[in-house]
Amino acid sequence: MYLYGASGHAKVIIDILLSQNIDVNGLYDDNENLEELLGIPVLHDEVISSPLIISIGNNKTRMRIVNLLNVEFGTAIHSSSIISNNTTIGVGTVVMQGAIIQSGVVIGKHCIINTGATVDHDCILQDFVHISPNTTLCGNVIIGEGTHIGAGAVIIPNVKIGKWCVVGAGSVVTRDLPDNVLAVGNRCKIIKQINS
Repeated sequence: MYLYGASGHAKVIIDILLSQNIDVNGLYDDNENLEELLGIPVLHDEVISSPLIISIGNNKTRMRIVNLLNVEFGTAIHSSSIISNNTTIGVGTVVMQGAIIQSGVVIGKHCIINTGATVDHDCILQDFVHISPNTTLCGNVIIGEGTHIGAGAVIIPNVKIGKWCVVGAGSVVTRDLPDNVLAVGNRCKIIKQINS
């Protein structure tokens, strides 16, 4: 397996892959000063090998890089995560330590399900979504493409959150949110429109 991006997010993905006895052969990064990360060589200007995981937390950057590359993408699922057999997980997605994903969940491509997050039954997460540590998605939640849900947020059942939104850490979302908004608080309120 290869990773694209050699920072803190890559360190976590390396641990995830090692938990599954998958070797990381190298990391690609634009920073010419980086030579290795956790003993793994950082590669520059080489032809990109696959399977590859984009190890960058920013959703827009991850999407931009995916759209530039024509390679096979892998997935990384930590051995401590609990995932129903009745779940679909798209390529490029990363599921971190202690995450729980219940029955009927559909997770798109190149998503991040972060440490200790819970995704309950029948949720749908579109491509490039990032669910931060200790977030709770109750049943039948829909999260639109590119949306970032902050650490410790709670989304109650049957809520739909639009594309390219940011939900602040610790927020409690009790109603639907449209595309391209920043929303925070308990109860979560829209603070501003985000330029797409």
